[in-house]
Amino acid sequence: MKILGLNKTTLLDYPNRVACTIFLGGCNFRCPFCHNKDIVLASDSIAEYSQKEIFQFLKKRKGILTGVCITGGEPTLHSDLPDFIAAIKQLGYRIKLDTNGSNPQMLKQLIENRFIDYCAMDIKNCPGKYDMSVSFSSSPTPSKYHLSDIRQSVELLISQPCTDRNGFSYEFRTTLVKELHEEADLHAICQWITGANAYYLQSYVESDGVFCKGFHAYDETTLAHFEKLCQAYVPDTHLRGV
Repeated sequence: MKILGLNKTTLLDYPNRVACTIFLGGCNFRCPFCHNKDIVLASDSIAEYSQKEIFQFLKKRKGILTGVCITGGEPTLHSDLPDFIAAIKQLGYRIKLDTNGSNPQMLKQLIENRFIDYCAMDIKNCPGKYDMSVSFSSSPTPSKYHLSDIRQSVELLISQPCTDRNGFSYEFRTTLVKELHEEADLHAICQWITGANAYYLQSYVESDGVFCKGFHAYDETTLAHFEKLCQAYVPDTHLRGV
């Protein structure tokens, strides 16, 4: 795996924990609104961290940090991810995984082995509009995924009991883009994930790192309306970063 980023302290990425965030390079999606273009493409322009550097850092920060968020790119593309996480767990850290849900077999393995304590899965759009939300026509490398795998990951997470006893929790989240998401899409998404533990709506933010510039965010009034709409299906729905 390529480790292409380390945010040494975050109060936002892992709910209720002081954590660090590790960015793994490479992704099988080409979401046009993604703001981590260089990490998705595993660009050689980004300095790579060795695993030795990461573990030296984690050993030093024990007692200060309690969680590690592993994001990307798409972490589950890497076959050595379970071993990497297991080694971090041995240091006493709780692990949060960010995923696009395209590798349900890996996700199931990580949950069953209790390698992850929290999972945040992106729901890019309603099933009928997934293709337009995870790829763009000018990309030299098209997205590679099966919607059936996304569905399987959704079902896997919804089936998980989220209790203090088993120590596992999860959330779904959608980044809302005015040009890609309509009210009807949110109804369809929420019908799909009904029974979910939690759902977060995030507003699109333009940045230099996006694949395709020119998208727009919804205004706060509309976002608040969407939040209320989704709460009828998933009561624990909230806006994030607004």
